[in-house]
Amino acid sequence: MDNTLCERRMSEAELLSSFEDAVNYDHIFVCYQAQINHSTGRMVGAEALMRWKHPLYGLQYPSDFIPVLEKNNLIYKADLHVFDMVCRFQKRCMEEGIAIVPISVNMSRYDIYNHNYVEEIEAIRKKYDVPVKYLRIEITESSAIGGMELVSSVLSKLHEYGYLVEMDDFGSGYSSLNILKDLDVDIIKLDMKFMSGNMGGRGGTILSSIVQMAKWLNTPVIAEGVETMEIADYLKSIGCNYIQGYLYSRPTPPEDFISVIKEINHEPLTPAMELYNDMDTGKFWNPESMETLIFSNFAGPACVFVYSTTDRTIEILRMNKKYVKEVGNGRTEKEIIKANPWDDHDEKSRKDYEDALLRAIESNDEEVVENWREICTKICGTDKICIRSYIRVIGKGEDKYLFYAMVQNITKEKKMLAERDEKELVLKNAFEHANVYAWEVNLSTWDMRPCFRCMRDLQLPPVIHNYPEPVIENGLFPPDYADMYRDWMKQLASGVEKLEAIIPLTVGRVPFHVRYTTEFDETGKPLKAYGSATLVVDDDKEK
Repeated sequence: MDNTLCERRMSEAELLSSFEDAVNYDHIFVCYQAQINHSTGRMVGAEALMRWKHPLYGLQYPSDFIPVLEKNNLIYKADLHVFDMVCRFQKRCMEEGIAIVPISVNMSRYDIYNHNYVEEIEAIRKKYDVPVKYLRIEITESSAIGGMELVSSVLSKLHEYGYLVEMDDFGSGYSSLNILKDLDVDIIKLDMKFMSGNMGGRGGTILSSIVQMAKWLNTPVIAEGVETMEIADYLKSIGCNYIQGYLYSRPTPPEDFISVIKEINHEPLTPAMELYNDMDTGKFWNPESMETLIFSNFAGPACVFVYSTTDRTIEILRMNKKYVKEVGNGRTEKEIIKANPWDDHDEKSRKDYEDALLRAIESNDEEVVENWREICTKICGTDKICIRSYIRVIGKGEDKYLFYAMVQNITKEKKMLAERDEKELVLKNAFEHANVYAWEVNLSTWDMRPCFRCMRDLQLPPVIHNYPEPVIENGLFPPDYADMYRDWMKQLASGVEKLEAIIPLTVGRVPFHVRYTTEFDETGKPLKAYGSATLVVDDDKEK
């Protein structure tokens, strides 16, 4: 039905004189406008819109009759009439087996300030026995201005009865953020007049920020007044999938709306982001909460970011000062958040990190990944750092996952290991050329760790417990030298600094020059003994 068809605009006096008949004979009636998920094409709900059709003068503009009803304290009775009609409609759907979608009903500021509106609508709902999950209450942003405490108490009462509350026309007022901060609303409805004429620029940035902010409040967003596919696609690109407007459906009378319900599949309205493990969203983002205190001051270097499995993007949302110090490499927090995190990764590094993210999504547990990143700053130039990340999924919304990551800059550790490996390679080659075998013995545990040549040539394991008994038993030390060698171990454990002798080793009794030196702690207690065996070369044979 086109609500622009008005045969004659009624005067205020005519509207007032016709009001009782309008309520009693349903001249004031309801049209329904569907709310659609633009990503799936499914219906998530609808809004009940008040309309007035006079028997003689036809449809009247809501902008004409609603101010008159408000001015004369009649809007309350009209609102209750609308709520009654919505409950009747839902009851009919239940009885006729028609799929039911939640319907939003407006609550004006006059309902809040002058009457017991909540108790009245609850009585109507019970009369028709409609489950509360199929009814939502809309308040306008302007309703809260000047009466925050009263509105807050009304919202609490609605929540006690189980109603979801929508904030209508969000963005049209002057105190949007304050109202959103103080009122516990369940759904935000964006006023698309905010975007009239220009979808980009500052307006687009602000709109995108509102959508992102609503995600972290765990609050779905519905954009109303969407008339073109261009605007709907833009809203989808910034994360707002739920739309209401002429693009999908004009306000339609009950019979026509039933046809719409039967033609379109339905799905529930879901929060944009749901935190896992019973995390309290409000506390998580509240700067004064204990969770934030721990994150900022007591946790190690950490950040919170979003990963999209669809477009494979990462967006860092929050980080503590330790994170900036650990991985910033001279960058400020602002510079880190502004940059594309993938710019620091080469192809292999990115693949390793994304594989870890997918493992964390699959396992719902902590995953660890190490990767090198190339950081480029004006001050420090370009530098490569290696980061060890402990990552865990803490929230999910559609194709996006919220991650908590604790990080360690292990660049020095990696470089030290690389240097050690290089030195070990040099030492390994030297041992090969000099025919030297080496090992160390822990003098408190009697664990022996052999060098690579011992393991390769003598088939020794990486650790030998209860040394030296196992090597005596396998014949590495001949029986006639066993007691002497046991005595050496006792001397080393008692603090002897050096021992050496030529000992025949292996079953072939090959002579080796065996040497030991002892390492002591700061109190003089022997810690380890370092042994080596060098093949004794017969000079005459060499010649």
